[in-house]
Amino acid sequence: MPADPLHRAGTPQRSTTSQPPNGSGASAIEVRRSDRRRRTVSAYREGDRTVVLIPARMSEAEEQRWVSVMLDKLAAQESKRVLGDDALAERAARLSEQYLGGRARPASVRWVTNQNTRWGSCTPAEGSIRLSHRLQGMPEYVLDYVLVHELAHLLVPGHGPRFWRLLEAYPRTERARGYLEGVAAAGRLPHPPGDHGE
Repeated sequence: MPADPLHRAGTPQRSTTSQPPNGSGASAIEVRRSDRRRRTVSAYREGDRTVVLIPARMSEAEEQRWVSVMLDKLAAQESKRVLGDDALAERAARLSEQYLGGRARPASVRWVTNQNTRWGSCTPAEGSIRLSHRLQGMPEYVLDYVLVHELAHLLVPGHGPRFWRLLEAYPRTERARGYLEGVAAAGRLPHPPGDHGE
Protein backbone atom coordinates (compact mmCIF):
# COMPACT_ATOMS: atom_id res chain seq x y z
CA MET A 1 0.00 0.00 0.00
CA PRO A 2 1.48 3.43 -0.92
CA ALA A 3 2.41 5.86 1.83
CA ASP A 4 -0.18 8.49 2.76
CA PRO A 5 1.00 11.70 1.01
CA LEU A 6 -0.07 13.73 4.02
CA HIS A 7 2.44 11.87 6.17
CA ARG A 8 5.36 11.67 3.74
CA ALA A 9 7.66 13.34 6.24
CA GLY A 10 7.97 10.11 8.18
CA THR A 11 7.39 9.28 11.79
CA PRO A 12 7.15 12.39 13.94
CA GLN A 13 9.96 12.97 16.38
CA ARG A 14 7.58 14.68 18.79
CA SER A 15 3.87 15.32 18.77
CA THR A 16 2.03 17.76 21.02
CA THR A 17 -1.67 18.48 21.31
CA SER A 18 -3.17 21.69 22.60
CA GLN A 19 -6.43 23.60 22.66
CA PRO A 20 -6.81 26.09 19.82
CA PRO A 21 -7.42 29.81 20.14
CA ASN A 22 -11.08 30.80 20.58
CA GLY A 23 -13.11 30.63 17.43
CA SER A 24 -10.66 28.63 15.31
CA GLY A 25 -13.27 26.01 14.58
CA ALA A 26 -11.22 22.98 15.73
CA SER A 27 -11.28 21.31 19.12
CA ALA A 28 -7.56 20.53 19.30
CA ILE A 29 -4.31 21.23 17.52
CA GLU A 30 -1.70 18.53 17.15
CA VAL A 31 1.82 19.58 16.19
CA ARG A 32 3.94 16.82 14.68
CA ARG A 33 7.70 17.42 14.40
CA SER A 34 9.78 15.43 11.96
CA ASP A 35 13.54 15.12 11.37
CA ARG A 36 12.87 14.43 7.69
CA ARG A 37 10.97 17.68 7.19
CA ARG A 38 13.52 20.44 6.51
CA ARG A 39 11.76 23.70 5.62
CA THR A 40 8.13 23.12 4.81
CA VAL A 41 5.16 23.47 7.12
CA SER A 42 1.77 22.02 6.28
CA ALA A 43 -1.55 21.50 8.00
CA TYR A 44 -4.80 19.63 7.50
CA ARG A 45 -8.00 18.81 9.37
CA GLU A 46 -8.41 15.33 10.79
CA GLY A 47 -11.93 15.12 12.17
CA ASP A 48 -12.25 17.82 14.82
CA ARG A 49 -8.46 18.08 15.16
CA THR A 50 -6.03 20.25 13.21
CA VAL A 51 -2.67 18.60 12.50
CA VAL A 52 0.32 20.87 11.80
CA LEU A 53 3.49 19.26 10.42
CA ILE A 54 6.73 21.14 11.11
CA PRO A 55 10.51 20.51 10.99
CA ALA A 56 11.92 19.08 14.24
CA ARG A 57 14.53 21.87 14.53
CA MET A 58 11.94 24.67 14.86
CA SER A 59 11.94 26.66 18.09
CA GLU A 60 8.83 26.91 20.28
CA ALA A 61 8.32 30.52 19.15
CA GLU A 62 8.51 29.51 15.48
CA GLU A 63 6.10 26.66 16.18
CA GLN A 64 3.55 29.02 17.74
CA ARG A 65 3.86 31.48 14.86
CA TRP A 66 3.46 28.75 12.23
CA VAL A 67 0.49 27.18 14.00
CA SER A 68 -1.27 30.55 13.91
CA VAL A 69 -0.37 31.09 10.24
CA MET A 70 -1.57 27.63 9.26
CA LEU A 71 -4.86 27.95 11.20
CA ASP A 72 -5.58 31.19 9.33
CA LYS A 73 -4.61 29.58 6.01
CA LEU A 74 -6.91 26.59 6.58
CA ALA A 75 -9.76 28.88 7.62
CA ALA A 76 -9.32 30.95 4.45
CA GLN A 77 -9.28 27.83 2.28
CA GLU A 78 -12.41 26.51 3.98
CA SER A 79 -14.27 29.78 3.58
CA LYS A 80 -13.48 29.79 -0.16
CA ARG A 81 -15.97 26.98 -0.43
CA VAL A 82 -18.72 29.50 -0.98
CA LEU A 83 -21.81 29.05 1.13
CA GLY A 84 -25.10 29.37 -0.68
CA ASP A 85 -27.81 31.61 0.75
CA ASP A 86 -29.49 28.69 2.55
CA ALA A 87 -26.24 27.65 4.22
CA LEU A 88 -25.57 31.30 5.09
CA ALA A 89 -28.99 31.52 6.77
CA GLU A 90 -28.27 28.31 8.71
CA ARG A 91 -24.94 29.71 9.83
CA ALA A 92 -26.62 32.94 10.97
CA ALA A 93 -29.17 30.94 12.98
CA ARG A 94 -26.38 28.94 14.65
CA LEU A 95 -24.41 32.11 15.47
CA SER A 96 -27.53 33.80 16.86
CA GLU A 97 -28.11 30.79 19.11
CA GLN A 98 -24.46 30.63 20.21
CA TYR A 99 -23.75 34.32 20.82
CA LEU A 100 -27.10 36.12 21.10
CA GLY A 101 -29.21 33.54 22.89
CA GLY A 102 -31.20 32.87 19.71
CA ARG A 103 -32.93 36.25 20.01
CA ALA A 104 -31.90 37.50 16.55
CA ARG A 105 -34.05 35.75 13.95
CA PRO A 106 -33.51 37.08 10.44
CA ALA A 107 -36.21 36.56 7.83
CA SER A 108 -33.51 36.31 5.15
CA VAL A 109 -29.73 36.20 4.87
CA ARG A 110 -28.13 36.42 1.44
CA TRP A 111 -25.06 37.38 -0.56
CA VAL A 112 -25.24 40.53 -2.69
CA THR A 113 -22.89 41.95 -5.29
CA ASN A 114 -23.96 45.60 -5.06
CA GLN A 115 -22.37 46.52 -1.72
CA ASN A 116 -19.21 48.40 -2.56
CA THR A 117 -19.06 50.64 0.51
CA ARG A 118 -19.92 48.15 3.27
CA TRP A 119 -19.30 44.54 4.28
CA GLY A 120 -22.86 43.85 5.35
CA SER A 121 -26.18 45.51 5.95
CA CYS A 122 -29.33 44.85 7.92
CA THR A 123 -32.87 46.12 7.60
CA PRO A 124 -34.41 45.43 11.03
CA ALA A 125 -37.97 46.26 9.91
CA GLU A 126 -37.78 43.49 7.27
CA GLY A 127 -35.45 41.20 9.22
CA SER A 128 -33.15 40.99 6.22
CA ILE A 129 -29.37 40.69 6.27
CA ARG A 130 -27.20 41.14 3.18
CA LEU A 131 -23.49 40.35 3.02
CA SER A 132 -21.07 41.63 0.42
CA HIS A 133 -19.77 38.93 -1.92
CA ARG A 134 -16.29 40.33 -1.17
CA LEU A 135 -16.39 38.45 2.15
CA GLN A 136 -16.29 35.16 0.23
CA GLY A 137 -12.83 33.68 0.63
CA MET A 138 -12.04 35.50 3.88
CA PRO A 139 -11.39 33.46 7.06
CA GLU A 140 -14.49 31.99 8.68
CA TYR A 141 -14.05 34.01 11.86
CA VAL A 142 -14.30 37.22 9.77
CA LEU A 143 -17.50 36.07 8.06
CA ASP A 144 -18.89 35.04 11.44
CA TYR A 145 -18.05 38.43 12.93
CA VAL A 146 -19.91 40.27 10.14
CA LEU A 147 -22.89 37.93 10.55
CA VAL A 148 -22.97 38.44 14.34
CA HIS A 149 -22.63 42.19 13.79
CA GLU A 150 -25.63 42.26 11.46
CA LEU A 151 -27.62 39.88 13.68
CA ALA A 152 -27.02 42.25 16.60
CA HIS A 153 -28.61 45.02 14.50
CA LEU A 154 -31.86 43.03 14.53
CA LEU A 155 -31.84 43.60 18.29
CA VAL A 156 -30.23 47.06 18.47
CA PRO A 157 -30.38 49.25 15.33
CA GLY A 158 -27.55 51.72 16.09
CA HIS A 159 -23.91 51.47 17.20
CA GLY A 160 -24.35 52.62 20.79
CA PRO A 161 -22.93 51.00 23.93
CA ARG A 162 -25.76 48.44 24.11
CA PHE A 163 -24.93 47.25 20.58
CA TRP A 164 -21.20 46.84 21.32
CA ARG A 165 -22.00 44.95 24.55
CA LEU A 166 -23.86 42.40 22.44
CA LEU A 167 -20.79 41.95 20.24
CA GLU A 168 -18.58 41.26 23.26
CA ALA A 169 -20.07 37.74 23.24
CA TYR A 170 -18.23 36.94 20.00
CA PRO A 171 -14.64 36.15 21.11
CA ARG A 172 -12.87 37.10 17.85
CA THR A 173 -14.46 40.54 17.38
CA GLU A 174 -11.20 42.49 17.70
CA ARG A 175 -9.24 40.10 15.50
CA ALA A 176 -11.91 40.18 12.78
CA ARG A 177 -12.14 43.97 12.91
CA GLY A 178 -8.34 44.14 12.59
CA TYR A 179 -8.46 41.82 9.58
CA LEU A 180 -11.12 43.94 7.86
CA GLU A 181 -9.23 47.14 8.69
CA GLY A 182 -6.14 45.62 7.05
CA VAL A 183 -8.10 44.67 3.94
CA ALA A 184 -9.65 48.15 3.82
CA ALA A 185 -6.26 49.83 4.20
CA ALA A 186 -4.67 47.59 1.58
CA GLY A 187 -7.35 48.11 -1.01
CA ARG A 188 -9.04 51.28 0.17
CA LEU A 189 -12.17 49.19 0.62
CA PRO A 190 -14.95 49.78 3.15
CA HIS A 191 -14.16 49.93 6.85
CA PRO A 192 -15.28 47.22 9.29
CA PRO A 193 -18.96 47.29 10.19
CA GLY A 194 -19.56 50.13 12.59
CA ASP A 195 -16.99 52.48 11.09
CA HIS A 196 -18.01 55.19 8.63
CA GLY A 197 -21.55 53.99 8.14
CA GLU A 198 -23.10 50.61 8.11
